[in-house]
Amino acid sequence: DLITMGTKEPYRMFTSRAEYRLLLREDNADLRLTEKGRELGLVDDTRWAAFSQKREAIERETARLATTWVQPNSPAAEKIAEKTGRPLPREYCLSDLLKRPELTYADITSLPGMESGDVHDEAVAEQVQIQAKYQGYIDRQQDEIDKLKRHEATPLPAELDYHQVEGLSNEIRQKLSNTRPETLAHAARISGVTPAAISILLVHLKKRRLITNAEVANG
Repeated sequence: DLITMGTKEPYRMFTSRAEYRLLLREDNADLRLTEKGRELGLVDDTRWAAFSQKREAIERETARLATTWVQPNSPAAEKIAEKTGRPLPREYCLSDLLKRPELTYADITSLPGMESGDVHDEAVAEQVQIQAKYQGYIDRQQDEIDKLKRHEATPLPAELDYHQVEGLSNEIRQKLSNTRPETLAHAARISGVTPAAISILLVHLKKRRLITNAEVANG
């Protein structure tokens, strides 16, 4: 922010300033950054080997949970019913069961008749559980990122009245009105303009285009 956007007042660090907070988590910092550190020569062989082992263990266990199934009326299903208060109506893979708020990774791996896997690292178990429980939200945020990247070059009309765009805060409306960005990418680089605001602008532009097309069609 300080390099690309600048600031006219003391800059305070808030988690709310970070784009895509579901992806920029403390628990996955090593998964996001160790490979980049290795490319820059900041990660030695010992640390890289430990990281690679952890990453492979996470991927291996995640794949195992996705391909291990619990059948209704089995001893494992009965144990799950005790935890959740309701029986399994059909077969479920362990990764889907782990998404349930009542169940933990420890519950899943201690089910009768199920292989426990070979995870002996608490950090690996924690990451497997987090990814399973929040996968839907994480996928949704990744889709949002991909959508914004696809529309970065979308032009913003010079005459666009930002005060008429529903959903924008007054502060963002004022900044956009003063700066008059030419594209969505330009708007995204304005200090204080959030990814959510860019999404709102994109929706507004699509609605505006639909209205214009309808007016043309009606003569």
